[in-house]
Amino acid sequence: MITEEDLAEQFNVIIEHTHPRVWELIRHCYVKVITPQLKNKPLPNARYIGIYCPEKLITAIITQKNLLKEVAAYVGLVDVACLNATNLMRDPMSQIKQNHPHLWLELLWVISH
Repeated sequence: MITEEDLAEQFNVIIEHTHPRVWELIRHCYVKVITPQLKNKPLPNARYIGIYCPEKLITAIITQKNLLKEVAAYVGLVDVACLNATNLMRDPMSQIKQNHPHLWLELLWVISH
């Protein structure tokens, strides 16, 4: 079975090789495949790409969303979600650091560059 990490890597490679201008934006973001869950059961047929962007890039990434959706569909994902990593990290109610420490560290890296 193809892992979420493999799908995210395939997505990145396709963007890098076929859309270099978009890659220049995406390479500054954290790209993750997200599998939604319903009552603690994963819904593997509903996986999508989450692109965690620094605030300064979110608008540019959103303008490329149709292209990103095409690439996501090509690798078998249903959608693309663009998330503002800066806002997530500044949110005082966020539980990312406690619940997902690896993601928290990745987002910290994204917003610091």
